[in-house]
Amino acid sequence: MAVCRATKANGEACTLSANGPQALCWAHDPANREKRRRMASKAARSKKPSRELAGLKAQLQDLTHDVLSGDLETRRAAVANQLINTHLRAIEVERRVRETEELEERLETIERVLKGRPRAL
Repeated sequence: MAVCRATKANGEACTLSANGPQALCWAHDPANREKRRRMASKAARSKKPSRELAGLKAQLQDLTHDVLSGDLETRRAAVANQLINTHLRAIEVERRVRETEELEERLETIERVLKGRPRAL
């Protein structure tokens, strides 16, 4: 099997198997550019909430520890907890908006495909 003739971003030769007449792998084939972009964008978006949630969980652990040890008064802890809950709700709203946008994009794609098809009798 042929090896991809493209060069990776770091300057090294690609070692993946080549497909098609252009002798390029899937990752380097220009026909897959848009799909790669969408996949990369989706992957980048999915990492942000998990990092934010990990940070919020750490804050909650610290808050709990400080309250139980007596280092933080209960009123201040309650306000901090409310702020963390507000942040969590904002993350959930962002997730829902992103999910809705992705569904709208998928529906638009399906509608474009269906418009190009002849109607059944």
